[in-house]
Amino acid sequence: MSRPAYLVGIDLGTTHCVVAFASIDANPNEPINLLPIPQLIGPGQVADRLSLPSFRFHPHSTQFSVADLTLPWQQQPVLGDEQPAIIGEWARELGTHSPSQLVSSAKSWLSHDKVDRHDSILPWIASEETHRISPVIASASYLNYLRQAWDHQHPVHKLAEQKLTITIPASFDEAARKLTLEGAALAGLHNVTLLEEPQAACYDWVARSQQDAEQQLKEHASILVVDVGGGTTDLSLIATHDHNNNFELNRVAVGEHLMLGGDNIDLAIAHLAERSLNNNARMNTANLSKLAQQARKTKELLLGDNELTESKITLLGSGSKLIGASRSTSVTKSDLHQLALDGFFPLTDIDTLPSTKRGAIVEFGLPFVSDPAISKHIAQFLAQHQQQTGLPTAVLYNGGLFNSALVAKRVTELLSSWSSREVTVLENPHPDHSVAYGAVAFLQAKQGKLATIKSGASRSFYLHLPSKSGPGRALCLLKKGEMPGTEVKLTGRTFNLTINQPARFHVLSAHQEILIKQNEVAHGQIIDVVNAPLHPLPALVTTISDKSIDANNVDVQLITQQTEIGTIKLECQSLVSDHRWELEFDTRQHANPDSDGAPSPQLKTANQLISQAFSGNRKISDGKEIKTLTRHLEKQLGNKDDWSFNTLRSIYDTLQQGRKRRRRSDRHEQVWLRLAGHTLRPGFGDVNDSWRIEQLWALNQHTLQFPSTQSWNDWWTLWRRVAGGLNQEQQEQLLTQLAPFLHPGAVSSKQGRERAHQHGYESMVRLAASLEQLEAEDKLLLGNWFFKRATQQKDHVATHWWAVARIGTRFSMQQSQQKLLPKSTVEAWLTSLLALSWDKSDGIAFCASMLAANVADRELVVSDSLQQQVIARLQQVKAPASWISMVANVQQLDSESQAKALGDTLPSGLKLVS
Repeated sequence: MSRPAYLVGIDLGTTHCVVAFASIDANPNEPINLLPIPQLIGPGQVADRLSLPSFRFHPHSTQFSVADLTLPWQQQPVLGDEQPAIIGEWARELGTHSPSQLVSSAKSWLSHDKVDRHDSILPWIASEETHRISPVIASASYLNYLRQAWDHQHPVHKLAEQKLTITIPASFDEAARKLTLEGAALAGLHNVTLLEEPQAACYDWVARSQQDAEQQLKEHASILVVDVGGGTTDLSLIATHDHNNNFELNRVAVGEHLMLGGDNIDLAIAHLAERSLNNNARMNTANLSKLAQQARKTKELLLGDNELTESKITLLGSGSKLIGASRSTSVTKSDLHQLALDGFFPLTDIDTLPSTKRGAIVEFGLPFVSDPAISKHIAQFLAQHQQQTGLPTAVLYNGGLFNSALVAKRVTELLSSWSSREVTVLENPHPDHSVAYGAVAFLQAKQGKLATIKSGASRSFYLHLPSKSGPGRALCLLKKGEMPGTEVKLTGRTFNLTINQPARFHVLSAHQEILIKQNEVAHGQIIDVVNAPLHPLPALVTTISDKSIDANNVDVQLITQQTEIGTIKLECQSLVSDHRWELEFDTRQHANPDSDGAPSPQLKTANQLISQAFSGNRKISDGKEIKTLTRHLEKQLGNKDDWSFNTLRSIYDTLQQGRKRRRRSDRHEQVWLRLAGHTLRPGFGDVNDSWRIEQLWALNQHTLQFPSTQSWNDWWTLWRRVAGGLNQEQQEQLLTQLAPFLHPGAVSSKQGRERAHQHGYESMVRLAASLEQLEAEDKLLLGNWFFKRATQQKDHVATHWWAVARIGTRFSMQQSQQKLLPKSTVEAWLTSLLALSWDKSDGIAFCASMLAANVADRELVVSDSLQQQVIARLQQVKAPASWISMVANVQQLDSESQAKALGDTLPSGLKLVS
């Protein structure tokens, strides 16, 4: 590899990408350049642009000729992206007419943790003939395109060989940061540094203000960076310090991830146009997408500095009626100002915080925050960090939305109303390009040519050392302000590490400094937990395996550091060998607090009852105890349906320790299965549930010790209850076990039906219907089996209708949104349902309610006509009002319908988010 010649910054944006660069030897006073990016602007037409719109259009095989798609270089797609795609300006334009072939907002999908971001789910509204890709591949394809554009213009100095920074939202969590690096690697860019976008914007300001930055900021204790891009709002606080007569900037806080940006304003305008064009009726997703694409242009025009008073939005027809069937409506400047300024940037009080209602506004598959008032989110962010720096009196705006002077003026007015003085706005002449410029300035700062913005740990981190007699103490692992990549060796402390068996690690964090006798706590120092302002992070439960070590415990020294992606890395260095074990904690998650307050004081007694019932000592554990175990637990803790979330998981952890002793008798086995399923349901919700499921899954290899119809029912019920925590491969294995009892041939004879009954037929049906991670063809097959049996057999009719409802539901029960059946399949089932009599079974009525449910994502919702027919039939059979409301209105399932849909209640403190 040749010596790098350039410093390169890439703004990998939600709506556009920008590449900035400078010679590696350049003086920071020299201007930074933007890379002209050749891209298709029409069939066979290539033009240079200073940004690459972050859009992909997936043409059908005969839609364009090879000549139409020719670029100045031979395209080399990333692995997994073999079919040709159009990227950039022409892709965005084509998508306004054919949104089912358009991939957009890939960066937002990278941070969408309710879908598998490696799964081929984009375009979200793709037609059957349109190929799909994953969010990771989509992001990689933009970086790959930029790499090829760069290499075409710099054949001697390939992009992969340069000093390279890619910017990301400050609020990106660990997973989204890792996925960004994975996408970069797929694009052939391996030596990459990530930089938070608000910091990049601030670096750009520092580079432009080298001569007077200190003078501009001398009266300001902190800078608030407000970065409103296409898909996200990113907030950061940067403190100013005079340290030993040296002026310093220190990023001290970043906001939570807010999927809220300019795209939301586009959607709001599109909804406004939709109501006008469609008589307040709901359009399909494709037409709404067409309106949203035009709404973006309308927003830019009417929020701009011009004399336009209105802008027209036109919805074209399709096919031969493209022009004749078009409809238009006008959006006035006053309408837009009321919608954008009063809706997204209202002049609220500083103590007016975002709505806490659950659920999100879902459009095109993405869950936007439920409260669109960015003003309230800024207030919440400042309330969380006001003690550190006070209210900021300087603000830096970034993102395309701040090209509008009206928006910038409104936010300045808002911030000034909260402060005791007029807020100073730091100049940003190029909000669309400042992040890319700042990424290059960051690299210059690393060379020592510019002032560095320190971005050390925004909190201090402590390892909790629990005590049986009290809350215990805590060891300082990493002090606030420690820079990423700096190793801290906790010398003078020896710890005993458990090897080859599960161990639990608890980490606590503190936003403010903790003092002992007026001195800051030092690395390795131990403090009392009582009265300390400490907050728990999710515990890490893991097994440190090393077959080369015979001992169960090893003396180690701890080494900690904050990684570049924001996690805390804890390394355990053996004191007797060269072994070194590594753990990573995600510092951006929060522990799941017990919604009912502190754990029940009787929990310890309850766990002792479980340990005794499943003890290795047969004399201690007798048959009578196991028969009465559940009753005695409820005597200690109350009705088991009311046990809090943390209580449930604590009991499960105790059960897990006695899993081998469940084989002592048939009653031991049945009780263990029932309690394990009840306490681990729905298989997710706690940060350690993936580890618990991993341990539980090992039981699937051994099945039952005492098979009986009752035991089989308990066995299948356990897996149904925890199915939400099982991955696709595990769910497919369960389907393989179930299929011999469920397929039509298996129950076509009396002997087959008896065999299925002996193995718990109804429980198997319910489990099969709950396997949400299965591929669509498997779900469709199961659904058709159960639909046919519900209409043709007299046995288990209610169970079969429940299964059809569960398979075709419009609600995502297990956080696997992309796995729901397409609405075309569900509409076919509903049409058949409407031809049946509903009088004899409420199973049909509930099934229809679930299939026709009016959820937030309109791409999943069946047609208005079918919904109205279902509502009429529900009213006719006097179905519960909640079922009718489920179809008529977009809402969350009530607790009763939720329990009916899941086949179980959810633990207290855990709610279903559709």
